[in-house]
Amino acid sequence: MIEIKRLTKYYGDKMALNNVSFDVKDHELLGLLGPNGAGKSTLMNILTGYLSSTSGTVSVNGHDILEDPTTVKSMIGYLPENPPLYQDMTVREFLVFVCELKKVPREFREKIVAEVLSLVKIYDVAGRVIRNLSKGYKQRVGMAQALIGNPEVLIFDEPTIGLDPKQIIEVRNLIRTLKKNHTIIISSHVLAEIQSMCDRVVIIYEGKIAAINTPLALSGMMSASSRLMITVDSSSERVSDVLRGISGVTRVSRIREENDVLQFELFTDRGTDIRREVFSAMAGNGWPIIEMRVNELSLEDIYLGVTDTAARKGEAK
Repeated sequence: MIEIKRLTKYYGDKMALNNVSFDVKDHELLGLLGPNGAGKSTLMNILTGYLSSTSGTVSVNGHDILEDPTTVKSMIGYLPENPPLYQDMTVREFLVFVCELKKVPREFREKIVAEVLSLVKIYDVAGRVIRNLSKGYKQRVGMAQALIGNPEVLIFDEPTIGLDPKQIIEVRNLIRTLKKNHTIIISSHVLAEIQSMCDRVVIIYEGKIAAINTPLALSGMMSASSRLMITVDSSSERVSDVLRGISGVTRVSRIREENDVLQFELFTDRGTDIRREVFSAMAGNGWPIIEMRVNELSLEDIYLGVTDTAARKGEAK
């Protein structure tokens, strides 16, 4: 769907992007992470045609953004961090105006506007002046304008910034729904948002790709060992010894003892799955397992680990 090859961008003497390459698959939801100044906004502006690159290429469905900008732009819907809304227009007037800008045939405009108003759930404020709307509704109007023309690709920059918890949940659910019919790239500083929604994550640091993979795979890459949390309905001191005797267990840490319930953290070599063996050992001794779960690194742990590693490499040069 989207191919980015050796993308480089200079602002004068400053390099904002350094030989960035990756692709985005059809109907994928890709998350873009990086500290301030990492190059995320530059990358998104190049993808949407607002900036040209110094070198490298961007193509959408085989169309190069420099050679065929009109076609590529028609395939992309963009929600900037601060949506460019005309504050004195009503919501409906603004969306009809966007239809005109995107050259939607006049006879289809009212129908398309009605569909988009319904999709982003702002039909009830269609007649209101935009300046009088809440931040949450303005954000939805920004998403609505991005959807006009039914673009194949949607790019959202900080789509939930400034929203209250209820609005954040609603926008996240909407983005998940849009993924069924669109390829989506989102940039966000909310790590939990990226982790809960995205199929893959691209972490950018100082203009370079520091890591790219699924959240789960990144967790495995950053951890030298796997951790399994287990809670057992038993007060027997033998539980620790039995767990240590399971093949593949490198360390057992007793975390909690409360009301005849014991909780342990088991460490294994990365990629070793001991859950079946643990279940059999506990069942064989008549110790019911109350809870057993893999204790994975959070995306915040991964992000800090990746950027710290990238920073150390940069200092070593």
